Amino acid sequence: MKTNIGITEMNTQAVANELAKIVADEFILSMKTRNAHWNIEGPDFHAMHLFFEGQYNALDETIDSVAERIRSLGHYAPGTVTEFLELTSLTEKRGNKNSSESFIKDLLGDHEAIIITLRESIDAFANKYKDAGTSDFITALLEAHEKMAWMLRAHLK
Repeated sequence: MKTNIGITEMNTQAVANELAKIVADEFILSMKTRNAHWNIEGPDFHAMHLFFEGQYNALDETIDSVAERIRSLGHYAPGTVTEFLELTSLTEKRGNKNSSESFIKDLLGDHEAIIITLRESIDAFANKYKDAGTSDFITALLEAHEKMAWMLRAHLK
């Protein structure tokens, strides 16, 4: 059945396309955070192991929310690693060390890149595509990433 929510099909498709890129970035960031959780070494191992676990759990909830937002617009969410790698703006590369500082710097850079992308898209969703709901959704997502970035940044002081 066709979705009839007061937004044109052309606009919902455009929004879904942008959200697909966001869900891909979230997936890659979640996997990189899991990698940090699995492979962290050093005197702060236990604390950082738990810290990274909390962050990837939050990211996993975000992935689900973004995918469900795509579905609520009447479109299908990407769901394969191949699709995520094609859509993401992030890289899988990381530093050579399994230290807190190395992982944190890498993950912080990815969070900041996502924050910039989200911030740039808020007005487009609301004004260009006439989708205030997605604009609000992205604003909340932006705030969550800002908090996660702050927590990562605090470890580097």
